[in-house]
Amino acid sequence: MLSHRPNSTDALLAKALARLAEDEAQVKQELALIIAADTSFPPGTGYGAFADLLERLTAPLGFDAQRVSVPQALWDAGVPDIAGERVNLIAARRNGRPVCSLYFHVDCVPPGDGWTHPPLQLTVDGRTLYGRGTADMKGTIASALAAIRAAVAVGLPLAFDPVLLFCTDEEGGLYPGIRYLAEQGLVEGHLLSFNGGAVPRIWAGCFGSLDLRIEIEGRAAHSGEPGDGVNAIEAAIPLLTALRKLKAVVEQRTSALPPPPRREGRPLTARLNVTAAHGGDKGSSLPGRFTLLVNRRYAPEERFEDVLAELEMTVAEAMKGSGALGFTTRVVGHLAPVADPTGPHWPRWQAALSEGFGWPMESFSAYGASSSSDMGWVQAAGIREILLGGLVKPGCGAHGADEHTTLDDVMALARSILLYLAEAFPGDGPNTTKPEA
Repeated sequence: MLSHRPNSTDALLAKALARLAEDEAQVKQELALIIAADTSFPPGTGYGAFADLLERLTAPLGFDAQRVSVPQALWDAGVPDIAGERVNLIAARRNGRPVCSLYFHVDCVPPGDGWTHPPLQLTVDGRTLYGRGTADMKGTIASALAAIRAAVAVGLPLAFDPVLLFCTDEEGGLYPGIRYLAEQGLVEGHLLSFNGGAVPRIWAGCFGSLDLRIEIEGRAAHSGEPGDGVNAIEAAIPLLTALRKLKAVVEQRTSALPPPPRREGRPLTARLNVTAAHGGDKGSSLPGRFTLLVNRRYAPEERFEDVLAELEMTVAEAMKGSGALGFTTRVVGHLAPVADPTGPHWPRWQAALSEGFGWPMESFSAYGASSSSDMGWVQAAGIREILLGGLVKPGCGAHGADEHTTLDDVMALARSILLYLAEAFPGDGPNTTKPEA
């Protein structure tokens, strides 16, 4: 380990890495607690209890905790399935060094169907770890805690003071917690986000995401004696047809962001999907209300205002003559796109990932994604450089059934974090830089 850098044999750093390697049992214990805490969004009612848990886990490592709640007027989209205080936690250790802010979103998508393992319970199968959030992204919390625990155990000097940002509503919220922290000037130093993958990647940016809720009003009535009833689901059929036509148009639009290697040179394209539909509850009644949720992934080259206007115009045109008594639209989620996030700390983080995971430096490639991140709001607040790491891999089940990561990847990410933070990690080798304030 660290063999290709002549100054990397610092005794304390080697001791910390050895201590980390012996910590797998505690990593699994803490990850089990983290997975068992239900922070599903929607609704988002578990954030306060999760902040309690994080305070208990970080206090023994010398962190001082500060709770910051997003004002309800900002995050409340006025829909019944989103509720609860938006509690963000800032855990800081300060020793006069430059700050590195380590970002984690604490919310997960709801478990959903199709699981063969309990979604809110850590299941260990050999080196595979199953549970909602293991990959996206609660497993990264366990990695960071393990890295810092190893540094504390041996008294390892750090190049940066770590500040841990545990944030709400990344999974589609109207006002993500990191946006509020950034706009309030509470994000210090440079930012290391763990909303990425366990792959040798240089992040080139990502798409924005818009969630539009459409509510169609009918009139409930007995299905055997409909009278003047209006079936809200049937009134939505023209809209569903129009959205399908728009989808075909939207998904022809390409982005200049470099595509992931798995796309084999095919450009990234905009996306439009109907992702939820709710209406009716029994066969004997016509549904008086029908609700759709439409998700639109838009490229950095597109303007949010244009994307929203196109959707709203499509809805309005489709609903003319539909028979519905009325309809409303409301933006219930928005993540801004991320432009080029590289900066002076990227080479050091790349070197740490290379050492931690064992990836050759030449294996790294720069590419973007049509998925989204709340880091766009961080850039909008003036913080341009965002480092990226994480545990997501193709086939890991993130946002689906049987989500999983591996203990090997959790420990590799922990090694990468430990190396990056360590003062002894050399910043003067090939393709590396010294830490900057």
